[in-house]
Amino acid sequence: MTDYEVATAFLGEWGHFQQQVFFLLCLTVIPNGFSGMFIVFVADTPPHRCVIPANVNLTAAWRNHSIPLELDSNSGALVPSKCSRYRLGDVLSLSDRGFLPGVDVNMSNVPTESCLDGWEYDQSVYISTIITEWDLVCDDRWKNPLTSSIFFCGVLTGSFVSGQLSDRDRDIEPKSSDNLFHRRCESFLCCRLHVPATVSLLLERLEDASLRPHPAWLPLCASLVVGRFIPESPRWLLSRGRVEEAEAIVRDAAKKNKIKPPPVIFSPLQKELQCETSKALNICDLLRSPNIRWISLTLWLVWNTLTIAYFALSLNTANLHGNAYFNCFVSALVEIPAYTLSWVMFRWWSRRLSLSSTLFMGGVFLLFVQLMPANLVYLSITLEMMGKCAVTTAFAIVYAYTAELYPTVLRNTALGACSMASRIGSIIAPYFIYLRSYSVSLPYILMGSITVASGLLSLLLPESYGMPLPDTISHMQHFPGCCKKTPYKLTNTEEKEKVAEGTFSLEQGASLLSA
Repeated sequence: MTDYEVATAFLGEWGHFQQQVFFLLCLTVIPNGFSGMFIVFVADTPPHRCVIPANVNLTAAWRNHSIPLELDSNSGALVPSKCSRYRLGDVLSLSDRGFLPGVDVNMSNVPTESCLDGWEYDQSVYISTIITEWDLVCDDRWKNPLTSSIFFCGVLTGSFVSGQLSDRDRDIEPKSSDNLFHRRCESFLCCRLHVPATVSLLLERLEDASLRPHPAWLPLCASLVVGRFIPESPRWLLSRGRVEEAEAIVRDAAKKNKIKPPPVIFSPLQKELQCETSKALNICDLLRSPNIRWISLTLWLVWNTLTIAYFALSLNTANLHGNAYFNCFVSALVEIPAYTLSWVMFRWWSRRLSLSSTLFMGGVFLLFVQLMPANLVYLSITLEMMGKCAVTTAFAIVYAYTAELYPTVLRNTALGACSMASRIGSIIAPYFIYLRSYSVSLPYILMGSITVASGLLSLLLPESYGMPLPDTISHMQHFPGCCKKTPYKLTNTEEKEKVAEGTFSLEQGASLLSA
């Protein structure tokens, strides 16, 4: 295949065309923040207690003391019980006889019962949530994580469908940014495309705490319209033998950049050669040969770890000390320096070491959280936010790193497969937070341990920094790649193509001279 970057080098790196595409891509990403993390608020559990029916004739003193006090596992203070009340018949009898709670009656001797009449929920933060609508508390609190998991099951389905469609027929699938930019801009593009989503997260955190319906569907609909104006990837078109379409897009880019394109951009012989060697690839090809199989399995494990840590930490912000909206705002805010750091690391440092170090440090920060004393609440939150920052950095890096490891003919399918596989992690992430009901430290121990382990596992991946982007499966780097860093070599077919292109160029030059 013709060296794409050499053939399109005349376009420059950051002209009007690249800026326009980048801006349109940013617009399509903005809805992700609204749709991705709204579950943090919609499925939050507000403070609650057992209902004491209004028609029960209790004195004010007994109504105020109808809920037993219990030790809060987080603060260590005595708080009203969330799942029990004093037996209503006994309380009513004591109230009718004129006894005073705590004065005439030792409350520890009064029997308790479950919330037989339901619960009353604090509405100072939320008017209603999924939890309050379905009473997913106390004995049914195990269903709480299920609400978030069902949401991520839908994301898994979408990842599978979009990944398969994007490499088969991009005409019915929203266009991607695959190779519309030169290699130097790719790290900037891949990392900075996460920033608009973070901005939408910040906007969502600043919304009214009453959770009134907001027009989040507006940017979603707008992104669908904007996506139709994003041009197709010329490199992908070349991989499908659609040379004329690829050249038309590049010429349009040259026109927008006010650059005169050469008479011939891509060799006409390339279409014939490509049609002879290309074949339809699918998700099964990610496991067909041993080399790509081990790369795929390793990346799927790393992606799963990242989604577990990222979404569990995001969902856990509502459980932190202080205002839930402010905590979520801070959680979203730390993603901006994370994406800046990911761009710096991706631009000048080893891909493998960048991913491994950020994963390892994120796990270490999370392991340190459970070592903090209970009274150092803000230090624990700081460590958790530092862990979130490191995990977010790794998440931004792994997107671009994955795209560099896979060939053009499978790149979007591979990204879709990795995203699909990672949704297993996002589906089980809510249950990591559910473990807080047994031990506050348990989620941090588990998340920290698997994140550190994934950081070490990622060292087995091949290095792609400074390597040419692979066009076919045979061009991929070898696994394990700890000690290997060699660019791929052209196959016999590609060597013939290069020779044919060289012959074509000489013949064209000769004809121009004779003219």
